Amino acid sequence: MKTFLVVNPRSANGQTGKRWAEISAQVGRALGDFGHGFTQGGMDAARITRQALLDGYECIVAVGGDGTLNEVTNGFFEDGKALNPNAALGLIPRGTGGDFRRTFGWDLELASSLERLRSGTTEPFDVGQLEFIDNAGQPATRYFANIASFGVSAVVAQEVNQSSKALGGHLSFVWGTLKGLVKYSERQVRLSVDGGPEEVVSVTAVAVANGRYFGSGMFVAPDAVTHDGLFDVTIWSNYSLSDFVLKSKGVYNGSHVNWKGTRRLRCRTLRAEPVDGGDVFLDVDGETPGRLPCTMTLLPGAIRLKVL
Repeated sequence: MKTFLVVNPRSANGQTGKRWAEISAQVGRALGDFGHGFTQGGMDAARITRQALLDGYECIVAVGGDGTLNEVTNGFFEDGKALNPNAALGLIPRGTGGDFRRTFGWDLELASSLERLRSGTTEPFDVGQLEFIDNAGQPATRYFANIASFGVSAVVAQEVNQSSKALGGHLSFVWGTLKGLVKYSERQVRLSVDGGPEEVVSVTAVAVANGRYFGSGMFVAPDAVTHDGLFDVTIWSNYSLSDFVLKSKGVYNGSHVNWKGTRRLRCRTLRAEPVDGGDVFLDVDGETPGRLPCTMTLLPGAIRLKVL
């Protein structure tokens, strides 16, 4: 497949940019000729991806973290449709959180990524579509590859993104979670799934999952599959700082699904709005682009994913 790499040079604490000559040489040896472009700011990866697809590239590879992957996924779409449904999304993981790759058991070794990209194997890949209110207060649409959530998770993502991440992925998210839970107060949100009746839910966090992990290794949706045509939704209610401190192991090994405050469901669409009109913010693949009200819709098999 004609391959193009969308590179975030700031990923891996800047090591991707510093080591690009070495990385690109290895990519060239494994894949032959390839195109590439460097991101410089927000949503650059989406713009670069879109142009690469219009230029006839068939496999677009995100070189970076979950945020880069999210932007690349967005670049596959224009006016609500995939530019090329047969085009493939690839990943060379270089990020802090690394939640998307965990769903597939992919490691951080470049050699493993290149073996995956060199193979001819792809599989259908579901993509989430999110309609929401952006940070400027305007209606917006965004796509997501892994998980979109709201509640304390967005406060945590904001804390982590404002930090240096010098502690590394896991400890940065643990520290961000502790600070987020101190700041966050439980919110009442009106939910409707698949056009069904509305229900008011007390929300610590709601994760609408295509993949299985968020928050640098939290196993929030243990049964999620990225090509089954359904979101796996996890609702956490009435969780406190002490719950996380005393029982955090269950968040990372998946046993939280058996806790009293966890509820799960599966759906194709989810609509959410705050009951009191206050702000409830979104975390979309580790980015914080806006707030509720929102509608999330799964697009089954919208594009392809490079797998081994």
